Amino acid sequence: MGQHSFIGAALIQIGTNFANDYYDAIQGADTEAREGFTRVTQAGIIAPESVKRAMYLTFAAAIAVGSYLVYIGGLPILIIGLVSVASGIAYTGGPYPLGYHGLGDLFVFVFFGVIAVMGTYYVQAAALVAAPLSTTIPPGTVTWTAFLASLPVAAISTNILVVNNIRDKKEDTTTGKRTLAVRFGYRVSRLEYTGLFALSYLVPVWLWVGESWSLTVLAPLLTLPVAVLVTRTVWRHTSGAALNPALETTGKLLAVYSLLFGIGLAL
Repeated sequence: MGQHSFIGAALIQIGTNFANDYYDAIQGADTEAREGFTRVTQAGIIAPESVKRAMYLTFAAAIAVGSYLVYIGGLPILIIGLVSVASGIAYTGGPYPLGYHGLGDLFVFVFFGVIAVMGTYYVQAAALVAAPLSTTIPPGTVTWTAFLASLPVAAISTNILVVNNIRDKKEDTTTGKRTLAVRFGYRVSRLEYTGLFALSYLVPVWLWVGESWSLTVLAPLLTLPVAVLVTRTVWRHTSGAALNPALETTGKLLAVYSLLFGIGLAL
């Protein structure tokens, strides 16, 4: 069950990345002035139609894997899966690209954080307490603790995008991509980055103090020094030379934080 959830989520993430690569290139958001990591469509490494085909094949694979999860989790998982795939395309494609209208941060927070974590918990809990192909949400499959646990993942995942948007602010301004960094400037985006990290580290403390979980839930606080250092970088720099490593560090921090949080919750 866990493997199916992981593979399905990973395929949606990969499909979304293909969609970003393709749509940003054909809509002119990626230019020669780009300071981020190489995009294969914009760089001419892979033909646009090939990237588009890879996007649809990856999403199709995600739906195929998700079919088993739908059997276990029923209608709620079907809805979550279809909406996630549609949103992955709509992030940079379609008539109203979410990322081009300042909605990218909300999209990542909800789909790569709250829904990803709660959906994974739901389908595994449903396998224990629900009949196959259920049309309702069984008791005990959507919990307050699962929601709280999703918030740090949502926050740090969003911070990956925040770094990206700060780095690309100048280019996005010229190409008409209205991210939050473009709309409100560097200071607001940096405050967002800092605030999301604050949320991430307050959740384990709340679980310990307010929800009476054991001290082990504080394990993610071991990563706090890294968060402080990368936040200082984000506040001081705007260039790709400085922020590309910061983006990479934020991604690695998400992985280590999540591992420690999972271990802490289990213990």
